[in-house]
Amino acid sequence: MTQGVAGPDATGVALGPDGLVPLREVEAAAERLLGVAVRTPLVAAPELSERIEGEVRLKVESLQRSGSFKFRGAYNFIRSLPESAVERGVITYSSGNHAQAVALAARLREVPAVVVMPTNAPRVKREGAVRLGARVVLEGTTSLERKRRAEALALEEGLHMVPPFDHPAIIAGQGTAALEAASDWPEMDTWLVCIGGGGLASGSGVSLRALRPSIRIVGVQAEGAASMRASLDAGEPVTLSEIDTIADGLAPVRPGDLTFRHVSRLLDNVVTVSDDAIREATGWLLHRQKLVVEYSGAAGVAALRSGAVGLSGRRVGITVSGGNLDPSLLQSLL
Repeated sequence: MTQGVAGPDATGVALGPDGLVPLREVEAAAERLLGVAVRTPLVAAPELSERIEGEVRLKVESLQRSGSFKFRGAYNFIRSLPESAVERGVITYSSGNHAQAVALAARLREVPAVVVMPTNAPRVKREGAVRLGARVVLEGTTSLERKRRAEALALEEGLHMVPPFDHPAIIAGQGTAALEAASDWPEMDTWLVCIGGGGLASGSGVSLRALRPSIRIVGVQAEGAASMRASLDAGEPVTLSEIDTIADGLAPVRPGDLTFRHVSRLLDNVVTVSDDAIREATGWLLHRQKLVVEYSGAAGVAALRSGAVGLSGRRVGITVSGGNLDPSLLQSLL
């Protein structure tokens, strides 16, 4: 796990004896987020329901504070830290959504935040982090490059690292989205969840396996950045030599050790979708569901619409993970 100044256990969020985050930690995160995070709706998707002759609902995390599900994990992590850990501030590395989430969570805790983002990060995400009060540092184009810069700055400035996905407190926070969905729609029998580093998928697995043991959970990755799929095939976390996808939020070159453990044990499958399918799904969500969704957030819908996973007759919940779409892309989608 990524360590900060106060060490990896400073949040007090612990793994269970099986090496996984227990449901009680997700429930504790839900308590911390109560009245702070948005309880996002499960929106009916009639056309998708007709397509599979079943029922489809969208968990619209694009309506979450900071524009994505990432706020859940970031706030849970920062809120769990003792004062001694955050007196000099926090730092993270991110392609954009986690950066904005950390910026907002740090502002709510009234501590400084530094975010290391790639040089090619979407302008809307860079400006969002600045607007929320963070100091933005640009470094490289891969997750490993910005991670190294963030770790160096953490040591130099005495900042506490807020990892983007590979920590129990992050996973527990992200798991609250599926916790809500399970409560709101008990009949749901399938869950499609996008995977970048794997925090959302891991948290989803924790919540749903405990509450709905027989549910089918399928992760979705971009073909050009399928580090989790490659890791599952290899039987251990692997690092991709290159990535190529329009879905910047799904582009870590390596999954976390902890998220790999959760995904390999708790999910039924991980499938991949092409950039063309992601682009088509993003446009469909805008035209037909009236939802502004970033490319990363449309991956689950892309899996359904492209036929990457068979869903005939099922009751399917799909995470729409974020809505921080660069405004310059709206014209092309329209």
